[in-house]
Amino acid sequence: MMTEKIKVGIVGYGNLGKGTELAIAKNKDMELAAVFTRRSPESITLMTPGVSVYSSDEAEKFAGKIDVMILCGGSATDLPEMGPRYAALFNTIDSFDTHAKIPEYFNAVNEAAEKSGHTSIISVGWDPGLFSLNRAYGDAILPDGTSYTFWGRGVSQGHSDAIRRVEGVRDARQYTIPVEGAMSSVRSGERPSLTTREKHTRECFVVAEEGADLSRIEKEIKTMPNYFDEYDTTVHFISEEEMRKNHSGLPHAGFVFRSGSTGNGNNHVIEYSLKLDSNPEFTSSVLVCYARAAYRMNLAGQNGAKTVLDVAPALLSAKSGEQLRAELL
Repeated sequence: MMTEKIKVGIVGYGNLGKGTELAIAKNKDMELAAVFTRRSPESITLMTPGVSVYSSDEAEKFAGKIDVMILCGGSATDLPEMGPRYAALFNTIDSFDTHAKIPEYFNAVNEAAEKSGHTSIISVGWDPGLFSLNRAYGDAILPDGTSYTFWGRGVSQGHSDAIRRVEGVRDARQYTIPVEGAMSSVRSGERPSLTTREKHTRECFVVAEEGADLSRIEKEIKTMPNYFDEYDTTVHFISEEEMRKNHSGLPHAGFVFRSGSTGNGNNHVIEYSLKLDSNPEFTSSVLVCYARAAYRMNLAGQNGAKTVLDVAPALLSAKSGEQLRAELL
């Protein structure tokens, strides 16, 4: 039997955690049960009345009292530790997005979730997540074809952080931008073979420390391995005021294409796109609907780690099967 409302907890209260709190408030079958943080709980003021903030060290005390825990940590260092730890205590959702390491992360979370009888859906968001679904649909429907993913125009938080680590940089924003010619070629059904440089460019807005060597900073950014060295990169030096005025948001966008042929040589192009005012708020909205699915799957005895590829669409919706068939089918 479902409880009156699904009790959801949040671990981490950065941009993603705050977005998750707002998303829970939009879903009438859910309620925020508690927020857990590594910071001082007294330093955090929630937007939801009557909900308390606890140290993450206290999370174990809430085992059995929270239906789903949404893990709002980073993929580099937070989630590899948090994922298995919390899967041993709760049903969980996370947004682990280091694509190359998803298989080993899945295995670690799966071991903890299976052992404890919980359901943990990993790598939830728009990529990986919704884009993963569209790549899977396209690949299945058009096996004789090629998949393409473009990201942007949008702020890459990871690349922005990498720039901020350069000596002499006070603040930075990095925008990932799809190359229009490459997207036009894919849209036309040409099925081009594209290099990394041919698919995206990178545009950087940097606030430098007073007296810093701008040419050195620009060179360090453009030659940074794993971040910028394989891309055509433009660097703009701007004032703090301009940064606050024009680059304070976290917009993003993206496109998934599948271009392929069917039996008689007919060509087809599938396109899915997103345009987001706030990357963390949209991502957290995806996390919250998958929390509903994790809760339902756990009630049905579907334990262990899962990905978005394992979740039936109807499990995401607060609407009944009858409503879905009448309104959306």
